[in-house]
Amino acid sequence: MTGPLPALPARAFCLIRHGETTANRAGLIAGRLDVALTEAGREQARALADRDWPKPLALFTSPMARARETATLGFPGRPATVLDGLRERDWGIFEGRPLAELPRREDTPDDGEGWAEMIGRVHAALSDCIRQADPALPVIVCHSGVIRATRLLTGQPDVGQRAPNARAIHYRPLPCGTPLTHKEEIDEL
Repeated sequence: MTGPLPALPARAFCLIRHGETTANRAGLIAGRLDVALTEAGREQARALADRDWPKPLALFTSPMARARETATLGFPGRPATVLDGLRERDWGIFEGRPLAELPRREDTPDDGEGWAEMIGRVHAALSDCIRQADPALPVIVCHSGVIRATRLLTGQPDVGQRAPNARAIHYRPLPCGTPLTHKEEIDEL
């Protein structure tokens, strides 16, 4: 992606990284591998159901099993719209390897997805969630890579640290004219 990043709609939305997975626990690059939640990850997801969520809300999820299970456990009985654009980055030949072998984010791994391509995909998916949710709060269960791309799309200077598992990350729109388009707050709804 060259030039300035496209702006996200000036609406509040919430991202949730899936619960802990077997790959998270083992320190492996999961990417597009459909790894399972650990029992701790399931407990993290179930704890989401205890939160006082704003109403109305519209639930969206990545098609990957770890995100869909987190959405099901965290929002029991609530249907979720599955969007392919919310999936994790394809790390190609690096998937299943230790996190220490992760290439630079800006590099396109062999048989994988480029960072600029992913940012464009995430922008389209988030914009679609926000449009479909209107007027409800979009609550989106996704992945660390999606959250890192979102940070850049909201004007943050870098991708920051890996997002915590199964925690609400609320993005609130800021007034025009500021470098940030949204403020990121963890566990503040």
